[in-house]
Amino acid sequence: MVEVEKEQNRVPRALLVGEPGNDLQELKGLVLTLEMDIVQRLTLNRLEVQPQYGMGTGKAKEIAELAKEIEADCIIFDFNLDPRKQRNWEELAGISCFDRQEVIIRIFAQRAQTKEAVLQVELARLNYSLPRLAHMRNDFARQRGGAFGAKGSGETQLELNQRLIRDKIVATKKELAEIELNRQTQRKQRGKIPSCALVGYTNAGKSSLLNALTGAEAFVENKLFATLDPLTRQLPLNDSAGALITDTVGFISNLPHHLIDAFKSTLEEAVYADLLLIVLDSADENAMQQYKTVVSVLEDIGADKNPRLILLNKIDKAEEAGSENQTIKNNYTALRHQFPDAICVSAKEEYGFVELKDKIFELLYGEINDYVIPISSTPLINELRKAGCIQSEEWLDDGVHITARATGRLYALASPFLISQSSE
Repeated sequence: MVEVEKEQNRVPRALLVGEPGNDLQELKGLVLTLEMDIVQRLTLNRLEVQPQYGMGTGKAKEIAELAKEIEADCIIFDFNLDPRKQRNWEELAGISCFDRQEVIIRIFAQRAQTKEAVLQVELARLNYSLPRLAHMRNDFARQRGGAFGAKGSGETQLELNQRLIRDKIVATKKELAEIELNRQTQRKQRGKIPSCALVGYTNAGKSSLLNALTGAEAFVENKLFATLDPLTRQLPLNDSAGALITDTVGFISNLPHHLIDAFKSTLEEAVYADLLLIVLDSADENAMQQYKTVVSVLEDIGADKNPRLILLNKIDKAEEAGSENQTIKNNYTALRHQFPDAICVSAKEEYGFVELKDKIFELLYGEINDYVIPISSTPLINELRKAGCIQSEEWLDDGVHITARATGRLYALASPFLISQSSE
């Protein structure tokens, strides 16, 4: 009984395999998030794509032998394995073999809390597993009914299971569509208040920033994908109506398309935002590469045209890095040079928040201008009031003299009545 309990509590041991030139740091972080024990990391010297294993048979056998020698429970590849190759690997090694896509899906499954997140992860898992059902092919014998030969051969168990999964996919998509409809209704109810979305690489500190800026209580943990659900709070900005700021799911390189499709409604918070706050971890040596990943994902979801402001977060860590960690110092200096207009902030120290709020206010509400708006254009004046843009207002014979901030659609409507730009 004790031995059984020990076996159940044993941490799975993993062998990581990566492509040439890959130090496997990112995959290491993902696997550690799953609380697995990394026994060894192996980076291939070269990779000749072959149909059976995705590499040469000799190399595949060598890796399988290594896994047996180090008593690994699974082999995890940092590149995608199609279903057939995955099946071949498991036959060769005799242990579980999977790729980074499955690692990310497993992490998301652990992190999902709300009904929407659970459904989104389930949809990703179903889409990923559908072509991989043949793993259990020994259980998929053809079914017969009645006397031998009296009826047709019927469906195989594999076909039955595939049909069940397709039915589940349809049902899950239907539930998610209903939730998305509710989300659209919530967006309409928010009215004309401008919105920001915190976007960035996973574990860049987005949730910590949201908490520090708004007093929210978003879940924070020093792990990848600590939060999956978007959380929206109001950010006070001077004397205006403020802005709505939303924390979104973190990005990662090679984010599986199953997850992008499943989390479409969640990621659309970034698409609909008036301003994207791209959060970079200034103490991370890979921050520049992570920025490129974020930009790529924004393009994938159709948010690449949104106005954006770059935030260099965790500068307390970057500036405190001593001579023993000159790499972080050099990286921070390079980021400041690469993004001269970025705002340096620290969620921990609440540093840079005044400058950040002023910049958000300027970008969302525009510069201060003077307008003379005809009295007949009262609806426009009312819109400027609701948006909290008006600084001063005086009704005279020639019209309503207004000093206001306006940007985007409101600026386009008010620009015909522009008199001059005020000096602040």
